[in-house]
Amino acid sequence: MRLASLHARLRWLIIVVLAAVLLPLGVMSFRRTIAEVDELSDGRLAQSARTLQVLIEHAGMHAIREHDAEGIQVPIEATYPRPMKARGHTHESEVGFQIFDHSGQVLLATANLASLPPPAASDANFQDVQQGGYSWRVFTLHDIADDIVIRTGERYDSRHEITHSMWLEHSLPLLIGLPLLALLVGWAVRRGLRPLESLTRALSAREPGSREPVVLPDAPLELQPVLTALNGQFVRMEDALERERRFSADVAHELRTPLASAMINLESAMTTTDPVEANATLANAQHGVAALARRIEQLLALARLESGAASAQRANVDLVAIAMDVVEELAPVIAESGVELSVARHASQVIIQGYEAAIAALLRNLLENALRHVPAGGQVQLSIDRGEHDALVDVIDDGPGIPAERRASVFARFHREAGGRGDGYGLGLSIVQRAAQLHGATIELLDSPYGQGLRVHVAIPLSSKAAARDDSDLITPAQ
Repeated sequence: MRLASLHARLRWLIIVVLAAVLLPLGVMSFRRTIAEVDELSDGRLAQSARTLQVLIEHAGMHAIREHDAEGIQVPIEATYPRPMKARGHTHESEVGFQIFDHSGQVLLATANLASLPPPAASDANFQDVQQGGYSWRVFTLHDIADDIVIRTGERYDSRHEITHSMWLEHSLPLLIGLPLLALLVGWAVRRGLRPLESLTRALSAREPGSREPVVLPDAPLELQPVLTALNGQFVRMEDALERERRFSADVAHELRTPLASAMINLESAMTTTDPVEANATLANAQHGVAALARRIEQLLALARLESGAASAQRANVDLVAIAMDVVEELAPVIAESGVELSVARHASQVIIQGYEAAIAALLRNLLENALRHVPAGGQVQLSIDRGEHDALVDVIDDGPGIPAERRASVFARFHREAGGRGDGYGLGLSIVQRAAQLHGATIELLDSPYGQGLRVHVAIPLSSKAAARDDSDLITPAQ
């Protein structure tokens, strides 16, 4: 049966577990007690026989033999004053004894056992016999000194009365206690689950889009990891939603102008009759579509980096090899810009733990940004080195540079510095910033050693453990 609530599930599971433990323990205890009672009763029979043996020794066996040749019969119910009776009931009929001589003649017996045949020599000390419609437990004692046999007996129904009393004693606490235990367990479970009810109310009252953490003042230790995970998940969800909103706004903002320009050029080409003008407008439209494709590529790259989806897991990557691949990829752009690019590799390999695609995006956008702002005939240097704890990347140019007071704002999305060449969109350094954040790297904007221009210094931790820095400390617009 599927239970509708955690409260009911816990309550019944606890009750079933308690019953599974208590019932077998009760049965085992009952059986052991019955065994002890049987042993005690058998011991009482043996003790009664030996007591009779001692009494006969003191009274003299010849007196019993001379008293009645056919044996003395002891009545099983004596005449007592009524106050002496236990509520009108006597247990005398439930016990009895017999005394035989060596020939098997009854010398002395209670009336309820007088007709029971004498025991055989091979009979065991304790036996179960039938007499008068009842089952008896008897004990036989052979008195060799007086040459007599003493047999004492007790009816089994007497013992059963004790058994019934013990059944009640053992079962009543369970019959009464289990329902009471169910009520108490239900109350305890309900009280123990109150923190979950508080969590439910807190989640129901939470405003959409809120970044405030869920706080339960008296949360138990078991619930605190759940709260931590929930609050972390809320932050990640809000970040993801914010990225989606921001990406949608970026796409709408950035694609509107190139699309409009391409459509105007295409319409002009369609309406003109001059082949020269048509070719010129088509060329402009083609340039606009190429610019649009480039802008879409950068927007998607930025979205991938912001979502942390550059790679599923960190891996060992060679920073030098990635840098050389990026330089080879940008060879046409470098040749077109007329800028001299030099690469200084201070180590043959610089291995870091990170995302290859993100590192490539960081290097590519740093170089493109430098090539865009350095005039023809200028120079750009890419330097890669290995420090004690960090991989060091420097992109140095002799362009116009960025004034110290504006260096903090250049990482804003769609920010474009004046004087840049080409079709920049203000997204390059945003991509650099996000790639650095994914690796816990720091970025410093410094003065160029060429006397003018800019030096971008990036320190990427060699170990993924060192990449847990606060994002607010990643960008250092040094003076």
